[in-house]
Amino acid sequence: MSGHGHSHGCGGHDDHDHITDAEKAAAYSLFLKIDTQRVECLNEAVDGSGKDVFKPWDKRLDKEKFVESDADEELLFNIPFTGSVKLKGIIVIGGEEDTQPNLMRIYKNRPNMTFDACGAEPDQMFELHPDPTGALEYSTKVARFNSVEHLSIHFPSNFGADNTKVYYIGLRGDFTEVHRHEVTICNYEARANPADHKTNILDNVNQQIS
Repeated sequence: MSGHGHSHGCGGHDDHDHITDAEKAAAYSLFLKIDTQRVECLNEAVDGSGKDVFKPWDKRLDKEKFVESDADEELLFNIPFTGSVKLKGIIVIGGEEDTQPNLMRIYKNRPNMTFDACGAEPDQMFELHPDPTGALEYSTKVARFNSVEHLSIHFPSNFGADNTKVYYIGLRGDFTEVHRHEVTICNYEARANPADHKTNILDNVNQQIS
């Protein structure tokens, strides 16, 4: 994909110096709308560490919590939200030296992605630059990332290390609650009818549907 969509170097970022920390913290609060218990990170060296990179803005420089890849340099995050998101921007603080990812591929509404599925064309791709303080935002094509209920982020490579490390992923955008209609399962009790007593037609009515 030409250009890779990394608009962080021109436009939209020159005014960051005028934004207060409180405003930045509010802008990057989408991590609160992630269904954290269902976050999945493939190829993480420590089980469950992938979800630790989604944290408050003021904790972005915390080096105690991070995710590191295991078998090779690839990492794949499957991120479900608790509602619908209009995704506008992403910040990535990677590891030291060559462990910083150098490419990011993002996919909209493709739950449970695997590395094999990453062969598909991403919805957007970015060339990443070392950013130890979270100063660079990668702006998404907002029209394409409207109504996002699940986001997958694939880091296929880094700057040359055997393993990739990520300290922080910040997500900026708008959140909308999704009101889903609950499915009501009604159990009907048979009327006392002697003719029905010799059949088993209603035996399974009260079984739970899993």
